[in-house]
Amino acid sequence: MRRPIVVGNWKMHGSRAENARLIEELGGHYPRNPAADCVICPPLVYVQEIGRLLRDTPIRLGAQDVCADTHGAFTGEVSAAMLKDVGCEYTIVGHSERRLLYRESDQLVARKFAAAHSKGLIPILCVGEQLSERDSGRTAEVVSRQLDAVLELCGVETLGQSVVAYEPVWAIGTGRTATPEQAQEVHAAIRARIGARDAKIAGATRILYGGSVKASNAAELFSMADVDGGLIGGASLKADEFLAILKAAG
Repeated sequence: MRRPIVVGNWKMHGSRAENARLIEELGGHYPRNPAADCVICPPLVYVQEIGRLLRDTPIRLGAQDVCADTHGAFTGEVSAAMLKDVGCEYTIVGHSERRLLYRESDQLVARKFAAAHSKGLIPILCVGEQLSERDSGRTAEVVSRQLDAVLELCGVETLGQSVVAYEPVWAIGTGRTATPEQAQEVHAAIRARIGARDAKIAGATRILYGGSVKASNAAELFSMADVDGGLIGGASLKADEFLAILKAAG
């Protein structure tokens, strides 16, 4: 049985004081034996400090992005080995904001996935369609293309040590949310796409939903057969909201 997982993506929010207060609030109410895994992905500048604050908790540390290259003259970039060195266990790759705002191609995302996997990080691969693509009936085509780029470069076996996150771009930060049935339909298609290459890996791969998940809709979304948790943005910055989502996942 797949263990649920909830990932908090803080994006470019926070300060040392705000972060410490949030981690203290989470730690003070976090269950001793949680029924779901939890990962926090803070801004890069705070990663090592957050890792120290999380040391005595079950919450794991992740990064929001990683460089596709291992080392060299890449000013401003951070390698998978560096993230691993400061305590990260996970990293997000291919988030829609990276794809849209920074023009990251499917091929670059696949290279980032490979770099993370090669250094023992668990990649959280984000896939998802824009509103125009959904309205034109291209959701399956877009998601399959994004997933296939990773499968072709890295092989299906790498997904056995990874997480996939479906994030409909039209539902991120907009207040709009895919219905549980819409989410389930795409999650099932993702699992089938993986299953065409390896049914066992497909059955074990955790697939998260990300797109305006909040305490009020988390339980209904997570009740779907192929939804194994959530990639949480804004709600992960509020301790009570995030804890409620974790409870719903468990």
